[in-house]
Amino acid sequence: MTTASTFAPMKLNHLSFPSLDPAQTSAFFEKYLGFTRSLVGGFWILKRPGFDVVIENGSGLAPDWPRTFHVGFELPTRADVEALYAAMAADGVAMETEVISHERGSRFFCRAPGGVMFELNTRADATPEYRATFD
Repeated sequence: MTTASTFAPMKLNHLSFPSLDPAQTSAFFEKYLGFTRSLVGGFWILKRPGFDVVIENGSGLAPDWPRTFHVGFELPTRADVEALYAAMAADGVAMETEVISHERGSRFFCRAPGGVMFELNTRADATPEYRATFD
């Protein structure tokens, strides 16, 4: 049996998402998630320190995301979570939840244009038993 420790170290290189409207989907990443974006060969290349996201044309097929599939981003404080929620809601982003108080930290879920669900959270207010599991 091969274990992860027998492989060379690796880092996250990129995530790739299809979209019926790549320009609108990539604009969401730029506006709310702090990515820079550029159009390269028909793909939107989005950058943040440490990894990239590629938004590609779904070729006329709407992605069929599993209901609970999501990408999570962490913010420093609950106030930051609440401010981002308010900005997104005011702009008409498809919100899946309100801001939720949770033992692992406050969070909310929303959907970007193209259907990808995002979790925006903070661990700052997580309960002590969960804090022990964080790096």
